[in-house]
Amino acid sequence: MYAIVDIAGQQFKVSKNDTIFVNRLQNQEGESVDFESVLLVQTDKKVNIGTPQVKGAKVTAKIISHLKGDKVIIFKKKRRKGYRVKNGFRPSLTQIQIEEITA
Repeated sequence: MYAIVDIAGQQFKVSKNDTIFVNRLQNQEGESVDFESVLLVQTDKKVNIGTPQVKGAKVTAKIISHLKGDKVIIFKKKRRKGYRVKNGFRPSLTQIQIEEITA
């Protein structure tokens, strides 16, 4: 069983006991979070596709930790002009573990 769920503006394919990294969530570590914007749910042989969301479906997850991701480098250059700018940042992420998918 798996589901496609919209979490913080991004879509993820999740199944039970998956651990994924998402954009930073406001909840505290150890809390349980429900995501109700489920776009697709696949059970044994049946696929439910939402229009745009599956009614009554939700995904429950537990927040494991808040952390910073790998550095993302932004490099801008205009050839033959001497213009070069190097910038970067580390995105703020939240690690969550999927506990339950309810269809």
